[in-house]
Amino acid sequence: MNERSSVVELADSLRSELNRYSVGGKLPSSRALVERYRVSPVTVSRALAQLAAEGLVVTRPGSGVFRARPRTTAPAAGDTSWQEVALSAEGAGEIVPRSVDAGGVLVTLATPPTGVIELNGGYLHPSLQPERAMAAALARAGRRPGAWGRPPVEGLPELRDWFAREIGGAVVAADVLITAGGQSALATALRALAPPGAPILVESPTYPGLLAIARASGCRPVPVPMDAEGVRPELLAAAFQATGARVFVCQPLFQNPTGTVLAPARRAEVLRIARAAGAFVVEDDYARSLAHEDSGPLPATLAAEDADGVVVHVRSLTKPTSPSLRVGALAARGPVVDRLRAIQVVDSFFVARPLQEAALELVGAPAWPRHLRTVSAELRHRRDVLAGALRRELPGLALPHLPSGGYQLWVRPAEGGDDTAFVAAALRAGVAVAPGRPYFCAEPPGPYVRLSFAGVSGPGELVEAVRRLRAALPGGVGPDA
Repeated sequence: MNERSSVVELADSLRSELNRYSVGGKLPSSRALVERYRVSPVTVSRALAQLAAEGLVVTRPGSGVFRARPRTTAPAAGDTSWQEVALSAEGAGEIVPRSVDAGGVLVTLATPPTGVIELNGGYLHPSLQPERAMAAALARAGRRPGAWGRPPVEGLPELRDWFAREIGGAVVAADVLITAGGQSALATALRALAPPGAPILVESPTYPGLLAIARASGCRPVPVPMDAEGVRPELLAAAFQATGARVFVCQPLFQNPTGTVLAPARRAEVLRIARAAGAFVVEDDYARSLAHEDSGPLPATLAAEDADGVVVHVRSLTKPTSPSLRVGALAARGPVVDRLRAIQVVDSFFVARPLQEAALELVGAPAWPRHLRTVSAELRHRRDVLAGALRRELPGLALPHLPSGGYQLWVRPAEGGDDTAFVAAALRAGVAVAPGRPYFCAEPPGPYVRLSFAGVSGPGELVEAVRRLRAALPGGVGPDA
């Protein structure tokens, strides 16, 4: 049983026993609860914190935990049905929609029910996160002089310099803005580069969070098909010409969801096509720290090869660390930097200084390169375990590409299959997967599903997940599934 389910079960047990104690009565000590329920002190602490958050118990440091006085009856809820009219009454001249479909993003952020194996997530399992190193970095950061003061709006100079060196080429600290993770950086970039109503060229398929950002900004994402070597340059040029777009968003390295890497011959071509169109290329370099052990030397960033300020580069520390370490960077050159800075300041002022200080402590510690090597080896192993199990147990599934980086496999159900049916059958079998449909901004060319191997506790869970899928989907997903 994992830590999260243990906390839930203990909280449920303690909640059901509260009537044994009078209001103000003292509950057993944490040590007694550890011995009684045979759980860790951390589990007890988190379960009691949950009850305290619900207002059921009160914690008094040095004295113990006591049953809280019951809350008075809440007033009857009012009538909120008027909001349905207010939220949908968009004027004819409004370009930016007030309703936003975040379904494709929520699929990967939702926590599956207890007992369901999580192949739908986009973050490392806690066992792969550098929790000890992050805790030490946060503790050191909190003691730094000025750590709780206001940081520069662009970010700490030392952190900007670190990101600049990671991006490479002619990028310097002055070209970098610190952001609250990659999603925030993408949102800032699109708002800076494309006005409401404008077309934005995207790879097809692509990350649903990008499509959600574009649509929430009132922009129109336009798909540019890919093949095994990345986006197709001739179709990119045609899309620029047909739409008049001034932005192309891509993931040249370990693209999400396909895992492809933009071919060397196409890299300069993409920059040339964008420059000729007077357009920006937003490079989402989300997976550079998630290269597998067998990936070989990685290509430079597009930003490092860009001499004319075409590329706006997005980078984040979140993917190789923790979903809660939301520290990223935007890098650009030329007048666009001022616009990016202005939009970020209006949206969020700045990224919390303690978080920036902790990020600096983390990437400067000896544990950081060791962590990256560990993740690199483990992701390769998990990829091979999952791919091997799929080929043995579900030969009807097509796996067109085995990635050398990232955390997902992009698979196609058997002929006549359907991604919606696959997802529903998988969940009934106790496996959460991501449907492929939200990754396309137009009609998908066929059914796909995305299987993540980063969010499970280990390779054993991957084998068990495929076993469950095999029982629910014999031979893959076909017409009778």
